[in-house]
Amino acid sequence: MDTTLDTDRLWEDRDVRFDIPLSQMKMRPGERLIDHLDSIEDTKGNNGERGRLMVTNLRIIWHSTTLPRINLSVGFSTVINISTRGVESKLRGNTEALYILTRCNNTRFEFIFTNLVPDTPRLFTSVLAVQRAYETSKLYRDLKLRGALIANKTLRLLPLEEVYDKISGVWNLSSDQGNLGTFYITNVRLVWHAEINESFNVSIPYIQMRAVKIRDSKFGTALVIESLRNAGGYVLGFRIDPVERLHDVMKEIQSLYRVYSANPIFGVQHKIEDKVLRMKI
Repeated sequence: MDTTLDTDRLWEDRDVRFDIPLSQMKMRPGERLIDHLDSIEDTKGNNGERGRLMVTNLRIIWHSTTLPRINLSVGFSTVINISTRGVESKLRGNTEALYILTRCNNTRFEFIFTNLVPDTPRLFTSVLAVQRAYETSKLYRDLKLRGALIANKTLRLLPLEEVYDKISGVWNLSSDQGNLGTFYITNVRLVWHAEINESFNVSIPYIQMRAVKIRDSKFGTALVIESLRNAGGYVLGFRIDPVERLHDVMKEIQSLYRVYSANPIFGVQHKIEDKVLRMKI
């Protein structure tokens, strides 16, 4: 049995895009608007142009107030550095601005945003706080090998994470002999760790799964999970006895994947003034 998952590739936090269509400016499932500021100038790219800046749990979006088709989307995964520096703004003159350095597809991009409302640090505080929240929640979104996932043979739960099933006697088929371990199936990911060595483990978020298959192997019938190319393109094989249990586990993973895809949990938790704002475009 071969099932390729209907994956809408997550690009919002991983790309830098310019002049995107309206459809790409709207929130994808699981994306939340955290803050927005209405008098922000894209000082480097559109000096003199008043615009609106939006901070979501995945990216920064800026668009011109008069011409919304002039816009940009900066994913938090591309950010290398955030700082402040003095700039010359056509609308504010000499002032301090937010400087963001990014890298995407081996190309560096610099962005400078100036708040046209004087004496308001919110532009800096919002972007920095959400970037920190993004950086500390990568296990929700990234495949991880040999991480600090297990403590005393128990999964270290992420905030918002719930374990739906724990399955012992699962063989990881990555070596010639295979390694016996345990599966944790949660609402955001699948985790396996070896019984003898807890540091030999893997965490696979649903958002990074490309396919779930049942395939014959030299170890017998195996559950095969393929990750997306941007998650390393891994092919991971597992054996669970009896084979009927293997089929049940595959169906459980597929079901939880569908539930997750309808409303993904990206793990970036931050609120401005205790209120999450809704985006209107």
